[in-house]
Amino acid sequence: MTDIKKERGFATNTIHKGSYKDGFGSLGLPIYQTSTFIFDNAEQGGRRFALEEGGYIYSRLGNPTNNALEEKLAALEGAEAAVSTSSGMGAITSSIWPFIKAGDHILACKTLYGCTFAFLNEIKKFNVDVDFIDMTDINELKKSVKDNTRIIYLETPANPTLDIIDIKAVANLAKQNSSDTLVIVDNTFATPYLQNPLKLGADIVVHSATKYLNGHGDVVAGFSAGSKELMTQVRFVGQKDFTGSVLSAHDAFLIFRGMKTLEVRMKKHVENAKKIVEALKGNKNIEKIYYPGLSDFKNHDIAKKQMKDFGAMIAFEVKGGIESGRIVMNNVKLCSLAVSLGDCETLIEHPASMTHSTYTEEELKEAGIAPGLIRLSVGLEDSEDIIEDLLQALDKIK
Repeated sequence: MTDIKKERGFATNTIHKGSYKDGFGSLGLPIYQTSTFIFDNAEQGGRRFALEEGGYIYSRLGNPTNNALEEKLAALEGAEAAVSTSSGMGAITSSIWPFIKAGDHILACKTLYGCTFAFLNEIKKFNVDVDFIDMTDINELKKSVKDNTRIIYLETPANPTLDIIDIKAVANLAKQNSSDTLVIVDNTFATPYLQNPLKLGADIVVHSATKYLNGHGDVVAGFSAGSKELMTQVRFVGQKDFTGSVLSAHDAFLIFRGMKTLEVRMKKHVENAKKIVEALKGNKNIEKIYYPGLSDFKNHDIAKKQMKDFGAMIAFEVKGGIESGRIVMNNVKLCSLAVSLGDCETLIEHPASMTHSTYTEEELKEAGIAPGLIRLSVGLEDSEDIIEDLLQALDKIK
């Protein structure tokens, strides 16, 4: 008799991880649409509130549907535990608040999702020092870390320029600095299918589950994952006491279902992206293409080392700046002019005026976000149709 191997494949885990039993043998994940849970007795209620006993209290603190989803994500990221939230920003803020206090220092990569950038600037009001630096250069990080640096926060690939940062090098530097220095990595663009920051030494990984993890553009959600100790702080301090960003059981069900096809979808997304990059190369109206799979892209070798593949996000800078960018976006017929990413549909947007509008003109320049930069989230349509649409829109530039 052949034994089942202990570690199963990624696709198998996306389908089977996340334990639940409803007593009826339901194949689909049940939706526990309840606000509160009944205790057997007063003593049990007391033990659960004191965290001396597992079990459910109130859906803001945990729900069986959400718990199954969290188990699935934790398994895919190689984490001990995970916390689901009602948005990606809910995950980010819930993962930062418990670990900082007045007088602490945060280092963040200079190119970030606009709302993350805005949040980290708002934190300065509470006497927390925040510096934005170029983490694609590890020497810049070495010069910037301080004795009171408590969090090093990064996105890789970064939004929207696809900057690649060496997670392992950052994690090693953080641990040399202080055992209290946490490395938090936003893994939204890569997903656990392409990259596992925790296995490279990061302490916490965050996601906007709105994107590839759900994959169908019908849910707003987030995740934080890491050690059980850190996730206890994220759930019972960051989420419970600071943000209250609780994911509904119904939305948890939708993401649980969506994640079952994560590997299949990511393969198609990436395959399409590579074909599109090839088709856009040398286009007379494109100044520069940003894609980690290009051999001359900065830190391409690091991307090869820490990622399974190069992802499905593309950015390209059109000649003629913002006016040319508007021409392209206003003339696409198949691609949808919308923010967000990771959906079945191909989405196109202008970072400087949309997702990164929280940056000043000077900050956009410092982050490398050009006025004519367009961000493309490659969908699951036939690649030939996406390419045809982009080329005809680019041809409208005079």
